[in-house]
Amino acid sequence: MENLPRGKIGLFVAIAVTVAALFAALLYGRYGQAKPVIKIGVLHSLTGAMAVSETPLVDAVRLAVEEANQSGGVNGAQIEMVVADCRSDAAYCAQQAEKLIARDGVRALFGCWTSACRKAVKTVVEKHHHLLFYPLQYEGLEQSPDIVYTGAAPNQHVIPMALWALQNKGKRFYLIGQDCIFPRTANLMVKDVLFARGGQLLGERYVPPGAGDMVAAVEEIVARRPDFVLNTLNGDSNLHFFRALHEAGISAAKLPVFSTGVAEVELAAMGAGLMAGHYAAWNYFQSLDNAGNKAFVERFKQRFGRARVLDDPMEASYIGVKLWVEAVRSQGATDLALIKTTLAHQTLVAPQGIVAVDFDNRHLWKKAYIGEARADGQFEIVWQSANPVHPAPFPSFRNRAEWLAAQQLLPGAKP
Repeated sequence: MENLPRGKIGLFVAIAVTVAALFAALLYGRYGQAKPVIKIGVLHSLTGAMAVSETPLVDAVRLAVEEANQSGGVNGAQIEMVVADCRSDAAYCAQQAEKLIARDGVRALFGCWTSACRKAVKTVVEKHHHLLFYPLQYEGLEQSPDIVYTGAAPNQHVIPMALWALQNKGKRFYLIGQDCIFPRTANLMVKDVLFARGGQLLGERYVPPGAGDMVAAVEEIVARRPDFVLNTLNGDSNLHFFRALHEAGISAAKLPVFSTGVAEVELAAMGAGLMAGHYAAWNYFQSLDNAGNKAFVERFKQRFGRARVLDDPMEASYIGVKLWVEAVRSQGATDLALIKTTLAHQTLVAPQGIVAVDFDNRHLWKKAYIGEARADGQFEIVWQSANPVHPAPFPSFRNRAEWLAAQQLLPGAKP
């Protein structure tokens, strides 16, 4: 360049400066200024026994975030997801929640699956007076000013499912679940309502989380011949359980199983044929026949692939982000106290229909559904509530003190 005329050297310098400026504009936004971002934390297991169920929830959150960003973000800022792998370990998930809040500066958390995970993260969230959106149907007996429960309370899923099974399949029942908080507590409620209506318990078995050997459990079920089984297993254990039933020659026609932890994602992972004819209780099914849901399914498939399926926890995750976005936009700020007050009054037209946050307990009013698994991996809805059901984390047939005392006495019911 030293042999070039001075004018051409100036031209080269000017071009280089222009290119650098354009590159900086692409990186940092117009006029060289970085676009502001608001961070949210996503806490789900991408590895371990719960990964099959939880990984898709991250995509549901991502879809809601991308839609919000495409429509202008929140208050002039783009939403940035910070995803942490909980590794199917509640204690580790709580550590990640602490990091997301204290070090990464997220303005809200979205995540957890198991009740052990939620309770561990709840401690962190309440210590910081932060905000968690929890997307799973669960055992209830909890409420927090720092948590919005976008999944279902027990009176919105497991209790109506148990009553429907009793009315339609017979009075003799068997309970199987993981030896942890949700199954033990949910089954306490189930026994209350079924015994009150003449139900007869033939057996109750709990297996360690992640258990793979279900032969003994299935042998006991076959020997006792219940009219139906209520299944509160989670994660990979469902695959092992339904595979053991199949290998024992037990079909849904012979012995229907009602599950709280098997949805479209699990059907796709285990092979829909294993559970065809059995039942599940949720507050959303991909097969819901309304225009809003069809559009939601189409948007998700366009973004993540035609072969992908949606399920209740994914829709509840999507709802959580939508509620948070609307609260932040309406207030023009991310102040946590203000946002939590706003959320307590929120309603939303969700893919399942209209949902609303209950002012008193921060759970959602939502419809309840029971679906029969089809061979194509979807569910045929066999029952639905007439209207959105008021969430009752403490079911009315015991008072709050009685529920909490009873839960404390349950083996395996503590984190």
